[in-house]
Amino acid sequence: MKNLEEFLEKHAIKPTANRIVVLKALDTAGRPMSLTELENKIMTIDKSGIFRTLTLFRDSHLVHVIEDGGDGVRYELCHSRHHDVDDDLHVHFFCEQCQRTFCLDHLPVPSIALPIGFVMHSANYLVKGICPECASVTQRA
Repeated sequence: MKNLEEFLEKHAIKPTANRIVVLKALDTAGRPMSLTELENKIMTIDKSGIFRTLTLFRDSHLVHVIEDGGDGVRYELCHSRHHDVDDDLHVHFFCEQCQRTFCLDHLPVPSIALPIGFVMHSANYLVKGICPECASVTQRA
């Protein structure tokens, strides 16, 4: 992303310094990040400030929340970049060894035929296993 301020304004978000820092951290990460990971990456903003920014981003459909396979969540910039809805459904992979979550953008979430009366608002499709980096380290050992 070239102009982070302009990007926030397109989503009707006032571009404060903290919001720009959080947006840049998510953009450069290239993968979903937990609040703790963001807190460790952004040393200039406290946890509550980062969380408030993530909540605003989520409510503005700038990020979506992914259950991380444990008892936490991770935040990822929406690829669709749409300011009204988050239609960015794709598969995620959680590495049980390094605890990182990866986007598998090229794999759409499979269609699910819900029973009559159920209305889907979102889906969270997470595959667990070992990532290629951790698998190669294990093979060398």
